[in-house]
Amino acid sequence: MKKRFIISGGGTGGHIFPAIAIANRIKKVVPDAEILFIGASDKMEMRRVPDAGYKIEGLHIYGISRDLSPRGIWKNIKLPFVLMKANRRSKEIIRNFNPDVAIGVGGFASYAALNAANQLGIPTLIQEQNSYPGVTNKRLAPKVKKICVAYDGLDRFFPAEKIVKTGNPVRDEILHIEKKKPEAYQFFGLTPGKKTLLVVGGSLGAKTINRTMAENANKLKNMGIQVLWQTGETYYKQNQMELSMLQNDQLRIVPFIKNMNDAYGIADFIISRAGALAIAELSILGTPTILVPFPYAAEDHQTKNAMALVDKGAALMVKDSEAGEKLIPTLENLLNDPQKCEEMAQNMAQFALPQAIDAIVENILDL
Repeated sequence: MKKRFIISGGGTGGHIFPAIAIANRIKKVVPDAEILFIGASDKMEMRRVPDAGYKIEGLHIYGISRDLSPRGIWKNIKLPFVLMKANRRSKEIIRNFNPDVAIGVGGFASYAALNAANQLGIPTLIQEQNSYPGVTNKRLAPKVKKICVAYDGLDRFFPAEKIVKTGNPVRDEILHIEKKKPEAYQFFGLTPGKKTLLVVGGSLGAKTINRTMAENANKLKNMGIQVLWQTGETYYKQNQMELSMLQNDQLRIVPFIKNMNDAYGIADFIISRAGALAIAELSILGTPTILVPFPYAAEDHQTKNAMALVDKGAALMVKDSEAGEKLIPTLENLLNDPQKCEEMAQNMAQFALPQAIDAIVENILDL
């Protein structure tokens, strides 16, 4: 009899890509497994999950609005009814699919789906990527069977007996990256062998990093490096004319990078946000990195993520509020200090947990 798995979560790449990594590993271990995703109907998972070859059902759901305008207040008034409707729809999907287990990776849809699974008696597991958990996972924790985490100290938020420290799942291709592939340079229109900076602000982009890059495009050109810069789709659409004028042989600007393994493979330096997925992937890569944490993440958890590396000499950090002033000079100093780069690469290795995905799937199959 085929095993069936529901995986739910999304909203950002930090939730979606770990979910896809889990699905891919389940399929590798249980080749005839049937997997169904449940996501939010207006979020990026509705595109990214089918791109990865999996079916997804969408829920109309959102979280608490911090917008104090009449529109934001009205959304919050409606929220209990939205959640009830999402719960009913989740139960309908779960009954039709009849899963053996349900897995949540965070995000609004994950709450509705796993809450419904718990009510229907389906074994559930959540995977918490961050050093400070989101509201969804904190609320689900009392009912789930297991909680896979990447950081120590999460027993402040979750029942200690349910916690399993596994690390964060990364895409399988990240574990087997081929460095400096000529085809990768060719794909991005860059010069093989030339020092390359990769700039990524997460799947949705990073306004401060993008603005700093745009304002310093000429300065970057004079540093003797080439740049591959992922802006995020929204920023790209809003600033397409300006970005097309900035683009040249040494500066490639794209809204989104699908084949991230090739981008990582040619990068000699990286500027990145400090989301849990980014930290997990960067730790495996060992590429000298400057982290610019998103300052509005819950309990400023991205800064906590970044400081774990900075304190061990594994990465540099520039505050979001200081990026305009300090990001490019910090990069310039790093470019001119090969010894520092080597030390950072060595120190980064201690944070790498390449077996995380195996441990997570093992715990899923135990259920």
